[in-house]
Amino acid sequence: MRSVDANLPVETIISGKFRRYHNIPVWKQLLQLRTIVLPNIVDTVKIAAGTLQSTLKLIFWRPDVIFTKGGYVCLPVGVAARVLRIPLVIHDSDTHAGLTNKILAKWAVAIATGAPLEYYDYPTSLAHYTGVPLDPSLRPVSEEKQREAKTQLGIAENRPFVVITGGGLGAKVINDAVVACSSNITEHADVLLLTGKSHFEEVSNALDEEQSTALRIEPFLAVQDLYVAFAAADVVVGRAGATTLLEVAALAKPTILIPNAQLTGGHQLTNAARYEEKGAAVVLDDAVVEENPTVLVQTIDAILHSPEQKDHLSQAIRQFARPDAAHEVAVLILASKRA
Repeated sequence: MRSVDANLPVETIISGKFRRYHNIPVWKQLLQLRTIVLPNIVDTVKIAAGTLQSTLKLIFWRPDVIFTKGGYVCLPVGVAARVLRIPLVIHDSDTHAGLTNKILAKWAVAIATGAPLEYYDYPTSLAHYTGVPLDPSLRPVSEEKQREAKTQLGIAENRPFVVITGGGLGAKVINDAVVACSSNITEHADVLLLTGKSHFEEVSNALDEEQSTALRIEPFLAVQDLYVAFAAADVVVGRAGATTLLEVAALAKPTILIPNAQLTGGHQLTNAARYEEKGAAVVLDDAVVEENPTVLVQTIDAILHSPEQKDHLSQAIRQFARPDAAHEVAVLILASKRA
């Protein structure tokens, strides 16, 4: 066992994921033996091993309640909870339920959701719209605080600032679009591009050595530094992962989404569509940006030059924020524990 801090013991288990891709026909996936079929077989064995591990650990710990946050690593723990009849509370951040949560929902005593219940098929008697627990410091900032955040980052106070991120691993399509339009994208704004670790060297080499300091690139930012960058931003460009969406919603930032269409279940497409239909974000197609990178520049410029659109996007995305999410989830967990 290892500890993140003195009060939070952490243990690991074996687990595996079931690989399937949203825009690839099933028959094509079945032909990809080395990249899909065989890894799925191996990971099925890992899931079984992880379930055994989880069961043994839970027999020893005997918790009053188990909370899982979605994702394949939660499946063995959730199955073990069912076997041992331990109350299970699950949380679904995305507006599209993943495979793990679809399975565990059948055994859960309570289900917390990151988006309004209208987007889910969960039983209304079990589902609770809580939002996603976030750092309590994530709140809309005043113009003065935004200027302070820009100063902290070394950004000119009198220039618009755009943060572009492809998520934790980066996104080649987004990186390539910024590289292709690097001079245009910095004409009216300072830009911070978070490339992802694996893409950083490629992007760095692709940019001209004389590249304007108005375009800065980083492989990633630590969480607190990322929050400062978001607070300083006039516009945020990113994928449509649930946590990132709710972070920018909590800060009420005008946002452009470029969802990854390949991810399992198309959950980023679903997330982005929910925000778009509420007028809470501008959504660009991944393939369109790849084919014509100037679309991204034009969209950024259109928002920066329209105070009305900026204000509308800011107000509309804020409706998805749930500042008390952590408290509501905690109350739900405690209410679900066995007597």
